[in-house]
Amino acid sequence: MPQISDQDADPRLSPPLRSRLDQWRAQWAGAIAFYTCLPVARNWTLEFRRIARWAPLVGLLIGGLLALGDGMLARLDTPILTRSGILVLVWIGLTGGLHLDGAIDAADGLAVLDPQRRLEVMADSRTGAFGTMAAIALMGLKTIALSDLTTSRWLALMTVAGWGRWAQVVAISHYPYLKPTGKGAFHKQSIQSPQDWLLGLGILLGLSGLQLARAPHHWRLTVGGALGGIAIAILVAAWFNQKLGGHTGDTYGAVVEWTEALLLCLMTVLQ
Repeated sequence: MPQISDQDADPRLSPPLRSRLDQWRAQWAGAIAFYTCLPVARNWTLEFRRIARWAPLVGLLIGGLLALGDGMLARLDTPILTRSGILVLVWIGLTGGLHLDGAIDAADGLAVLDPQRRLEVMADSRTGAFGTMAAIALMGLKTIALSDLTTSRWLALMTVAGWGRWAQVVAISHYPYLKPTGKGAFHKQSIQSPQDWLLGLGILLGLSGLQLARAPHHWRLTVGGALGGIAIAILVAAWFNQKLGGHTGDTYGAVVEWTEALLLCLMTVLQ
C-alpha cells in the first residue's frame, strides 16, 4: 500500500496536528476509492475506517462533476431530456453502480413476504423482478425530474448528491446492522455518533447558507432543498429500518438512491 513520507509533511505543523491531517487525508482518499470510480493519487495512503463521515463531501464532489458535465452538454445545445438521461448514466458510472446495486438487492429482499428470508434474498447476486423495477423507477424518476429542472441545475445536483449520502450516515449511526459481516459492517463498527452525522449536517447546511447569501433570489430552492434533504433522509432511513429491523450494506445504498430521487422530485416543485 502506498505511504506518505515524512518529507512530504509540512515541517511547520506540530506532530499531533500533522498526524491528524495525514489521517484525514488517508480517510478522504479511502472514501473516494470506496464510494466512487475516480482515480486516487498513488502516493496516498488509503484508510477505510470512518470513511462514512466523509460521504456527504464525496456526494458534493460527484454533484459538482455532474454539474460540470451538464454545463458542457448545454454548451453543445444538447436537448434537456437527452442531457438529463446522460447525466443519470454518468451518475451511475461515477459510483460504479454501488448504491444502485444496493437498491436493487433491497427491493428484491423487501418483496419477500417472509421477513426471515429477506436477508437471504438480498444476499443473492441474482436480480429479481422487483429489483429490476426499482432500478427502472429510480433511473426514470431522476431523468424526468432533471429534465423538469430548468434553473440552478448545478445546485440541485450537488444538493441531492450531498443529502443522499448524509442519509446513509444517519442510517449507519442510528440503526443496528443486521449481519455480522458484509460490505457495510465496517461502517457500523467505526462510526462515531453524533460527531460523524453532525459533521456532514454542518457542511451541507453551511454550503446552503453560502448559496443563500450568494443568490438570495433562489431561496426556495436553497432552503427547501436543505430542509427537504434532512426530512427525506431521516424518513427513508427510518422506513428501511422499520421494514427490516435494521440496515445492511444493501439498504445503505438504497437509502442513498431513494433520498436522491425523492429530493430531486421535490426540487422540481421548489424551483
